[in-house]
Amino acid sequence: MERRWLITGCSSGLGQALAAAAAEAGDYVLATARKPAALAELADRHPDRVTTAALDIRDPGQCEAAVRAAVDRLGGLDVLVNNAGSGLFGTVEEVSDDELRDQLETLVVGPWRLARLALPVMRSQRTGHIVNVSSLAGRTAFPGLAAYVTGKYALEGMSQALAAEAGPLGVRVTVLEPGGFATGYGTALAEAAARIPAYGPGTDPMHAALRGMAGDPSLGRPEDFAQRVLRVVAAEHGPVRIPVGEDAFAYLSAIEEAAREELAAAREFGASGG
Repeated sequence: MERRWLITGCSSGLGQALAAAAAEAGDYVLATARKPAALAELADRHPDRVTTAALDIRDPGQCEAAVRAAVDRLGGLDVLVNNAGSGLFGTVEEVSDDELRDQLETLVVGPWRLARLALPVMRSQRTGHIVNVSSLAGRTAFPGLAAYVTGKYALEGMSQALAAEAGPLGVRVTVLEPGGFATGYGTALAEAAARIPAYGPGTDPMHAALRGMAGDPSLGRPEDFAQRVLRVVAAEHGPVRIPVGEDAFAYLSAIEEAAREELAAAREFGASGG
């Protein structure tokens, strides 16, 4: 079965690997990025399967144009992958209102908008799949990533609500939670303009770890992520939230155990009248 994909954030990393894998599997892809020139090599490698478009997911007009282009050029839309994202490093006290709004526009409002635009197409087809790329930060907090964590938690909440709403209409929703992958996320990480030295001891190790992700040979390859996504989309059914990578499963297992312990402690605290 040939599928028609709209994938955001395809200029590098996970999005580029996924667009290439979908094309190699015989599907049709509208690959998008803020700077479409970065997609030229991808399109050249798969001229019959990949078409490209400019898309800044913070721009409502470009979002509308991208969905319209997918329908016009591909004949429909079977899979929307909200992959585009960016990180902001800064504590709650350091992040300004404008910086927070920009982060949430990218991580929540843009994916929400694209889902809203794609849903009429998918509902009319009585089939479709919306895949939202989240993070381990959608399940737990990391120091120095307050705005990013907030955005990913919101994305997961939206996705779970959408799964309940759209599932009966034939539209499947999946949230992917990648573990560590060797991408440019850390090197592209923006930083809050205000920096407060008192937070350094608690956040500097996280900052250094993120900056070193791209060259870490122990992390997963984007190509492996892409193959996992193809399997998820090809399956008829599956969980709404799916970790990607063995490290993700290990980490989330620890998080779930910690949550159970916290719940038990809270119950005991309440019973004791604390």
